[in-house]
Amino acid sequence: MFRVRAAGGAPPAQSRHPHNVRMDTGTPHTDTTDLRARWRATVAAAGGAAGRDPDPYAERLLAAWAEPQRRYHTTAHLADVLARIDVLAPHATDPAAVRLAAWFHDAVYRPDRSENEERSAALAERALPELGIDAARTAEVARLVRLTVTHDPAPGDTDGEVLCDADLAVLAGTGPEYAAYAAAVREEYGFVPDDAFRTGRAAVLRHLLDLPRLFRTPHGAAHWEARARANITAELAELAEPAEPAEPV
Repeated sequence: MFRVRAAGGAPPAQSRHPHNVRMDTGTPHTDTTDLRARWRATVAAAGGAAGRDPDPYAERLLAAWAEPQRRYHTTAHLADVLARIDVLAPHATDPAAVRLAAWFHDAVYRPDRSENEERSAALAERALPELGIDAARTAEVARLVRLTVTHDPAPGDTDGEVLCDADLAVLAGTGPEYAAYAAAVREEYGFVPDDAFRTGRAAVLRHLLDLPRLFRTPHGAAHWEARARANITAELAELAEPAEPAEPV
């Protein structure tokens, strides 16, 4: 959405970074039993874990995804992205790499920092070789994580299209789902004053509407594009409404 300095009175720096409007309708806590099983299966599918126990890596990642500052970059968001990848996987060239990238794409997250994706990619570059993942697939995972800075995969980048579409898919949620997502975004940026938040949020939403396509996969374009644009347009209209005056004390 936009970045906010952690200290001082400087105004927030706006960004056109679509990843900062990532969405999740869950709470900061979710059942992680299935996620642990998915992690083991994904590591195996990627050719890793020979002589290594993948479970401690899952525990560290899940602990990161459950950090207390998170409200939508949570284990529920991770589970949602992985579920969307399941739908889109036939479009990917390397589904295992895409799934690994989903695990790492928000592994490092602070709402007032701008280097989260780079640090998340670097974490993948350290962890995956330890798990026996080969250099080429490790590089692909890190590339995909860094791609979530812009959500703008190049033509023919099927892996990038799948990850980016999966990450943005809840923009196409039902009315209540989208409202829950928008509320979670606001809560995570609770340290930002209302006027600054509304200004920065509106700028990012307008940028999204200006994109020729929000979704690059055939499934995303067919099933998510129209609803996502309607949701974004409705939220922009709400942001443009004057705030109600506070009740007198």
